[in-house]
Amino acid sequence: MVPNLGAATPEWFQWAVGRPVESCYVNANGCQIHYLLWCEDNPASNPPGVLFLHGGGAHANWWRFIAPFLTENYRVAAYDLSGMGNSEARTAYDTKTRADEIEAVLIASGFLDPERTAPILIGHSFGGLTAMRYVSMNNDKVAGFVIAESPVRRPQAEREHFEARPDVEPSMRLYDSYEQGVSRFRLRPRQTCENDFIVEFIARHSLRKVRKGWTWKFDPAALTRDRHNEPFRDYLASVTCPTAFIYGERSALCTQEVLSFTRELLGPRVPFIGIPEGQHHLTLDQPLAFIAAIRAVLEGWRVKAKLPNSAPR
Repeated sequence: MVPNLGAATPEWFQWAVGRPVESCYVNANGCQIHYLLWCEDNPASNPPGVLFLHGGGAHANWWRFIAPFLTENYRVAAYDLSGMGNSEARTAYDTKTRADEIEAVLIASGFLDPERTAPILIGHSFGGLTAMRYVSMNNDKVAGFVIAESPVRRPQAEREHFEARPDVEPSMRLYDSYEQGVSRFRLRPRQTCENDFIVEFIARHSLRKVRKGWTWKFDPAALTRDRHNEPFRDYLASVTCPTAFIYGERSALCTQEVLSFTRELLGPRVPFIGIPEGQHHLTLDQPLAFIAAIRAVLEGWRVKAKLPNSAPR
């Protein structure tokens, strides 16, 4: 599960992606859902769970170099949304169905066991939007919710945003070889990223073999504009558990107007944390700053909840 990379990699990254991780499956409404589960550093302490949710067209491996930095104090998992990564495709997609997926992964991972403190959800981009639906329905089951770069717009701004984009289903492109596919990997929305080793790592986990060659690990039907045609404003306004919002200060999606509206929906007690130089894919372009922000947020909640703490790494 650790591919050979052409780009040079720093020690922190090598440590993270080399950590033991289990590949698991759970059935959710007739669909096989894949998730990754990291080994706990202190399994005897029965720590709370943290579940990571990736963005549109991505997969659980986008968290491979982030999640291990939380395993001292948490049991950590990341799952592939249906129609993405190694999870099966569905005939139709919506956040209610994916809320059932989240519940299934939380149960299978042991995160909802009665003797364990309630879990924390961390979602990036579309993963954050998806988690909004689950949390709005299950505030009592969630100890915290971290939203990273998940834009929620005012109604008129939302209409204008999507009217400017063609409603075209993404094509399932084919490549003659695995290496050709890797070379064609691009971030969307387009942005720069100086961490070539991270982009290559993601690319090498994003392809699957098919009869005529290699293609991406997502169902094009799961990435149409319709996936945004839900009342995410209402879902977010219904979130009452401890929440934090993390954004890139150079983000193309979380503009000042988006941040202003999101603050109105969440209220004044929710911290908004800007990552300097961070863009939309801030987990790739500013991974260590993102990890530090996540740790700070979770530590604040831990202290407030008076949970036991492990010594810092």
